Amino acid sequence: MAGFRFDPKARYRMPVLFGPTVGPRQGPHGQRYDGQDAPFEVMGARFLSTAEALEPLLPQGFALDGDPVVTVEHTILQDLQWLAGRSYSMLGVKLPVVFTGADELLRGPLLTVLWENRPEPILSGREELGFNKLYADLPAPEQVGTTRSCRASWDGHGFFRMRLHGLAPAKPPKAPASDGTLHYAYMPPMGQDGPHQSRTRVMLSPSPPATPSRIVQYQAGEAELEFTRSTFDQVPTMFHIINALSDLPVVEMLGGFTLSGRGKSDLAEQRMVAQQAFTE
Repeated sequence: MAGFRFDPKARYRMPVLFGPTVGPRQGPHGQRYDGQDAPFEVMGARFLSTAEALEPLLPQGFALDGDPVVTVEHTILQDLQWLAGRSYSMLGVKLPVVFTGADELLRGPLLTVLWENRPEPILSGREELGFNKLYADLPAPEQVGTTRSCRASWDGHGFFRMRLHGLAPAKPPKAPASDGTLHYAYMPPMGQDGPHQSRTRVMLSPSPPATPSRIVQYQAGEAELEFTRSTFDQVPTMFHIINALSDLPVVEMLGGFTLSGRGKSDLAEQRMVAQQAFTE
């Protein structure tokens, strides 16, 4: 009897009944995209917080690696082939961690949350890669002279702003040794209950990626940023995330930067990392 059948060589996301899904790792004819020259821009800032404030955000197996530094980055990916030339923006918050897995030790940033302004990369990144992605309005940064600013909002409520000033050309700092970006994914129960820990996955975006990025222009300057405390009425499903970030103490701002570059991986090399046995 004829009916729907999966193609074992294709990638799918719901609804699967209409066939394979086009996305960043699969074109309309099943092809991979070449991201070697894909343009992108990043606007970021770092601040020193406290270990006492950051450690409650770390799940089992994770520990802070070095100083308790929080990195916030607003990124624009441009001219994307899988979106037929369109772009989208991201706002991410990273913490430096070391992860002790079942059979390997990994160092790198833990991407705690990543807001994006298009549903397609959110669905792709959450379902296929285990990214902690959410939706937000992320307008293009504004620039006046040597000052650049960006903001984030949801349904008209602004919950984040970042301002860099005194920007000037600078030499990019040497990137710290890293095995890649770490992600702590969670899959809600579907039809059956079970221990929450059993539904978690640790994912790694390996570094260096198969398609390396190269910096074309880099600027450094002073930075200010703020996550605005919000209520349930203002941001019903994300106020607890925003408020947790708002409550992080800022011991010292460590400056900001902007960069433009070329080359972005499609993250097809994303892999799951084995965790140690769970403890209650």
